[in-house]
Parts: sequence; structure tokens; C-alpha cells
Amino acid sequence: MSMLIGRRLLAGAAAVLAAPGLALAQGAVNLGVAIPTATHSFTAAIVWWANKAKADLEAAHRELKITVKTAANAGEQANQLQDLVTANRINSLVIFPFESGALTRPVVQVKSRGVYVTVVDRGLTDTAAQDAYVAGDNSAFGRVPAEYIAKALDGRGNVVALRGIATTLDNERMDAFNAVLKNYPDIKLLDARYANWNRDDAFRVMQDYLTRFRQIDAVWAADDDMAVGVLRAIDQAKRMDIKLVFGGAGAKGMIRTLMDGSDPRIQANVSYSPKFMYDAIKLTAEARLKGERLPPTTIIPSVLITKENAKDFYFPDSPF
Repeated sequence: MSMLIGRRLLAGAAAVLAAPGLALAQGAVNLGVAIPTATHSFTAAIVWWANKAKADLEAAHRELKITVKTAANAGEQANQLQDLVTANRINSLVIFPFESGALTRPVVQVKSRGVYVTVVDRGLTDTAAQDAYVAGDNSAFGRVPAEYIAKALDGRGNVVALRGIATTLDNERMDAFNAVLKNYPDIKLLDARYANWNRDDAFRVMQDYLTRFRQIDAVWAADDDMAVGVLRAIDQAKRMDIKLVFGGAGAKGMIRTLMDGSDPRIQANVSYSPKFMYDAIKLTAEARLKGERLPPTTIIPSVLITKENAKDFYFPDSPF
């Protein structure tokens, strides 16, 4: 009799010990994060914030597992999505698409497997492929520089623009920029070409602009990394006609230059912090742990940065 009671006690104890593990299995969130590799400082910060989110959130939630994968191109990212589903068996995904069009179908396939999908920053061409979208205000990112440039030029002059990668967000930014310039018929947009948010590509695009156009009054670089390449090309060509170079996203080097006034061509910026990667992962993980869904769209404001408020956007410890 005592042996039977002992066995029952052991069985009961085993059930109690197993219960947390069972709850973990049933309520666990296995979250995949798919992002571009660190090809420039902004994506370096995206990677940094993603890994920080993994460390912070896994420490806070033992029932959460996060797998971060970085890709050098759209094809590699599409393959990684398949690995996340089949090998890592994710049930949630946060993706910063390398490109919008190329990644839409692969994400549709992931979602069709029952995976909850949050898309960050670079939207897909079919919003039905996502459950939630988190990004900065891309319309403001294009509108704010256009308004500033138009005012700085007193409504008259020649402007060139450098675009990023062919994505929905780049289209939103360019459309907003053009919409403002339509109100200023004496400002001529000479050209707008893709420079892939890359310093070297921006340097080459700007070299071409400098060769083709004898008078350029302002440049919308549309990214602080591209602005670095633009400035290098201008300095190398020793061109003195360009009075304003407007980048974007608030890289610490540009904000520092804005604060100390060391380059008169850098007069303003527009916020677009890569920290939204951390925020998107945190929002998604914590919502899924509760069995909840995010709002369809979460937009983080993009605002004008000037010398007067630059200190509020200066983060010296960030990789961006």
C-alpha cells in the first residue's frame, strides 16, 4: 500500500513539474526575424537593434525564442524564409524586406502556413501578405526635405535627388517630395536616380550629376549614408554652386555636423530611427505571447531636425 501511495505521489510530482513545460509548448512564440545584412550604417543599426531585441526579450520571456537571419540580397532572404518555416518552425515572423516586389510572394507563402507576419519599413506590394506593418512616416520623410529645400532656395533653383532601392517606401518618399515641388514651378528637379542607400553608389550618381549639370543649387540625398557620398563627390569636383545637401534618418555623424555647424551645406535633417526594428520585434513578440494581434499599421513620426533640436536626436553609442 505504501509503495502504491509512493508511486502516486511521484506521478503527481512529475505532472506538476511537467506542467510548466506543457504550458511553454502550447503558449510559446517561435519568432523569426528576417533583415538585410549590414551593407551600410543604417542596416548595421537595423541588425544591432534586432539582436538587442532578441537578447532583451528572450531574457524577459522564457517561452519566447527569436531567430535572427540577415541576407545580402532578395534571393537569399527568400531562401531564409523557407528555412525559418521548415527548419526553425517559426509561428511568427518580423521581416524587413530586402525588396518589396521580390519578397511579396515568399512572404505570402510563409503566411499561408499559419505564420503571423509583421512587415517593417519596406512594405510589400500586396498588403494581404501581412498581418501588421510598422514603419517610420515615409510621406513625411519626403515632404519635410522638399518643404525645407523650397524655403531655403526661396522657391527658385535646380535640385537633384538620390533615391534608395526600388521599394514601396521609396515610392512614398519620392511621391511626397514631388507633390511639394509641384507648388514651386521655379524649382526644377533635374533628375532622380537610385543610389541604393549606399555611400559608394551615391558618390557615383553624384559624379554623373556634376558632369551633366552645370548649376545645382540643392541635393536631396534621401539618406545620410548617401549624403556622405554626395558630399565627397562635390568636394572632389570642387563645385561651389551647391548650397544645401539634405540627407535623412538622423545618422549620428550628420547630427553631430548639424550641431557643431562644421559644414554649411548641412542645415537640417529628418528623423527615421532604425530603432523601429527593436520596437517592431518587441510589439510583435509581446502581442503574440498574449495571443493578441497588432493594429494593421503603426507609423512612427518623421520630424524636421535642425540645429536647435539636434541634441534630442543624437545617440553617440548607436552604430548609426
